[in-house]
Amino acid sequence: MKLRSLFPALTIRRIVIGVVHLPALPGSPGSIGSMAHVLDFARNDARALIRGGVDGIIVENFGDKPFFAGAAPPETIAAMAVALRGVVEVVGTCPVGANVLRNDAQGALALCPATGAGFVRINVHVGAAVTDQGLVQGAAAETMRRRSVLCPDAALLADVHVKHATPLGSESLEQSAIDTWHRGMADGLVVSGLGTGQAPVPERVQRIRTVLPEAPILLGSGVDEANAVSLLAQANGAIVASSLKMDGVLEAPVDPERVKRFVGLVHGMGPLKN
Repeated sequence: MKLRSLFPALTIRRIVIGVVHLPALPGSPGSIGSMAHVLDFARNDARALIRGGVDGIIVENFGDKPFFAGAAPPETIAAMAVALRGVVEVVGTCPVGANVLRNDAQGALALCPATGAGFVRINVHVGAAVTDQGLVQGAAAETMRRRSVLCPDAALLADVHVKHATPLGSESLEQSAIDTWHRGMADGLVVSGLGTGQAPVPERVQRIRTVLPEAPILLGSGVDEANAVSLLAQANGAIVASSLKMDGVLEAPVDPERVKRFVGLVHGMGPLKN
């Protein structure tokens, strides 16, 4: 499986993927127009995450709100390529991934061969959701075919009932997870809370684990030192941003000491037997 090849530590422990939240990129409303600033910020956060011992890093254009529902503009992909390559160059062998918000799967996949990134996160891979960007629709058929051409070894993480969204349709959480895993051919599933920094309800993770005992499940929001042990009881790891920042402030730089404590706690839990 691609995810376990990329993260062999999954066989011996739960993993932590830290997030590099890029400042607003050129062309977005909040941009100050300086790629030098973006690159310095990205590299510094990546170095702090590595010092803290994360197993992987994912880079997001988090500062680009409001986000496009689908394809991001070419200037965004170009800027992300520069930032991603900068991160790859400073982290050594640590796997690096891309998430092009809100749901640009094609752009994320294109970044992999251009930068050396090894995985992507897709917020809506199957089905559809009503979001603050409007209707966001999954395109698993196009995404998986594009991956086979551009970056066949890249792992794909897909959200199940993603945060900041309401699923369109009546399928259950379990059915959505099954469809994402089996029909969408995702390599790992992401379960989050209602919004950024909000923890998922443990019962949701348990429900997915019950129907897909073989699937790697990562928590996608709201995991911190206080709740990690309970939330990760049925998960293989977590994608973490807010709680690793200075004083836990989302917009602040990454705090390597916070990272070290959190990673030590999660690694100490050992592997999930699935």
